[in-house]
Amino acid sequence: MAIAGKPLATAAGARIFQQGGNAVDAACAMLAASSTIFDDAGWGGETQALIYDPNAKKVIGINACGVAPTGATPEFFLDRNMSIPPDKGPLAALTPGTPGGIMFMLAEYGTLSLKEILAPAMDLAEGFAMEEELAEKIRRNRRNLERWKYSRQLFLTHPDAGDATPQKGEIFRQPDLLKTLQKLVETESRARESGATRKEAIQAAYDRFYKGDIAEAYCEGSRDLGGLHTMEDLANWPVRIEEPVHTTYKGIDVYKLTTWTQGPVLLQMLNLVEPLDLQAMGYNSARYIHALYQCMNLAFADRDFYYGDAHFPPEEPIQGLLSKEYALQRRQRIDWARNDYRIGPGDPYPFEGKSNPYTRLLERWRPNWAMQPGATPDPVAMAAWEAGFRAGTTSIQAGDKEGWMVSITPSGGWIPACIAGDTGIAMSQRMQSFIMNERDNPFNVLGPGRQPRVTLTPSLALRHGRPFLCFSVQGGDTQEQNLLQFFLNLVEFGMTVQEACEAANFISYQMQSSFDRHTSQPGRLTLHEDVPPWVVRDLLDKGYRIDIRERTSGPLTAIRFDWEKQSLEGGASNDGEDTGMGW
Repeated sequence: MAIAGKPLATAAGARIFQQGGNAVDAACAMLAASSTIFDDAGWGGETQALIYDPNAKKVIGINACGVAPTGATPEFFLDRNMSIPPDKGPLAALTPGTPGGIMFMLAEYGTLSLKEILAPAMDLAEGFAMEEELAEKIRRNRRNLERWKYSRQLFLTHPDAGDATPQKGEIFRQPDLLKTLQKLVETESRARESGATRKEAIQAAYDRFYKGDIAEAYCEGSRDLGGLHTMEDLANWPVRIEEPVHTTYKGIDVYKLTTWTQGPVLLQMLNLVEPLDLQAMGYNSARYIHALYQCMNLAFADRDFYYGDAHFPPEEPIQGLLSKEYALQRRQRIDWARNDYRIGPGDPYPFEGKSNPYTRLLERWRPNWAMQPGATPDPVAMAAWEAGFRAGTTSIQAGDKEGWMVSITPSGGWIPACIAGDTGIAMSQRMQSFIMNERDNPFNVLGPGRQPRVTLTPSLALRHGRPFLCFSVQGGDTQEQNLLQFFLNLVEFGMTVQEACEAANFISYQMQSSFDRHTSQPGRLTLHEDVPPWVVRDLLDKGYRIDIRERTSGPLTAIRFDWEKQSLEGGASNDGEDTGMGW
C-alpha cells in the first residue's frame, strides 16, 4: 500500500511496488516525486522518517533534517533587525536534507537502484501538467519569486505576458533539476560498472551531491543570492540513524522521533489521557474536547521550553518528559471547569533523578501571546499568523506484506521556493523555527551546525510486537493535535482508518507557533461545523474563543496492518488531494 499527498506521487510508489520494490523503495520514490512537484516540499528541504524493519524487528528513526550553515548565529540576524531568521529566501535555508535522506534510506533498507527509484521523479522533472493548486500558489507568491533570479527563471514561465506565471494544464519543465538527478544516476551507474555494490554505488551518488560538483553549484547559487552555505556545511552534514522514543498506550507501543521534532508531544499527550475514561465522556462532547485541550496545553508547553537538537548540549530531559509519573503530576494541574490560559512548562527533571538547571528561566517564563485573552482579533493579522501556524508539509505512508512499514513527513522548499543556482534545488525555509534567546527555550537556540526543533512528525505503532499503524499529517503546529485525535478515534471509538482520517477534529492555538514570531492565541478553538450548538455553548462557558469550519481533519494519511485477516487498511482524509493505492 502506498499513500502520498498527491496522486502523481502515489503513482510513483505504486510503480515501484509493481517493479518488485519493498515499502522503503516505494516511500523513497514517493518522496522524490513529491519534492519534484512541490507538494509543500522541495528537493532542498528536510526529511523525517520512521521505518519498521521486519528483519531486525525494530523501529528505526531517520534524521535527514539539515542544519544551520556557517555564519548563522543569533547575532547575525539580530544585527539585521530580525527577531528570528526569515521565513523565506536564502537566509531561511538549512543545508539540504531530502536528497541525502532518500539515498541513505534506499541504500540501507531498500532493494532497488537509485536509477529505478528516481525514474518517476525524472519523468516529472522532464515535464508534468501544472495543476490548479500549484499554479495558484505560484501566482499568489509571484512577488517573492521575482526577487530571486533562479526562481524567476523557473517559475515565471511567461515573462513577456501580463501574467508571467504558469497556467493550469500547461507542461511545467525543470531542466536544471533533471540534470542534477541525471548526474546522480550517472554516478551510480559508473560505480556499478567499476564493480561497486548497490549500496556503494548509491553512496557514490550521495558523495557527489554533498561533496562534489553538485554541492559546489548549490553553495555558489546560495551565496550568489545572499545565503551562507559553504562546501564544508554540506560535506560535514550527516544523515543519522536514531533510536526513536516511545510510550505504551493500553498495550499499543507508539513511536516517534525525539526532541529535534515535536514528536514526543504525542507521547506526552497519550500519557496524560490514558487514565481518563474518554468513552464515558463521549466523542467530541464538551467534556472530551476540554479534557484533550488541557492535556495538549500541558504537553505543548513542555515542547516549547524543553525540545531542541538532541545532538547538542544541553541534554533534553526526555526520560522525565515521557515518565508516566510525570504525566500524573502534570494532570493534577488541569482546571476541569475552565481553560487555563497560563499553563506553562513543568519540571520533568526530578523524574529522572536530577535537579532542574533552568529554574530561574522557568520562574520568569511568560506566555508569548499574539493577542490578550478576550481581546477582539484583527482578522487580517490573525489570518497571516494562522498561515504560519498551519504551514504545510506533506506525508508519505508505505507498507507491504513482509511487514516493512514507513512513515515520512518531508517539508521545506515549498512555494515560494528559492532555487539554488543552476541545480534546480529548492532551498529549505526551516531556519525560522529556531529560538534566538535561551530565555524562551535553552534547547533550541540558533547556531551553526544545529537543527531547529521542527514540527514534522511521522508516527508508527506496534501491537503485540508486530506492525500495527503508520500515520502522519500535514499542517505545522496542528500535526500532533490531529494525530492524537486520529489515534483515539481508532483505538477508543472503533473507527475505520478512513473514518478516523475524516473525523471532526478540533484545533487548539494555545501553544507557541513554530513560525512567525513564535506567539500563541490562548483559548482559541476551531470546531467542526457538525459539533452541536449545546457543545459550543458549554465550551464558550469554559472560556474558549470559538470559530467553526467545514473541515478540521487533517489532511491525515495512515495504514493499519490487520495480521488476523492478512490485509492492509489505508486511509487518506478528504481535506486535500492525498491519495492511496493498495492491492
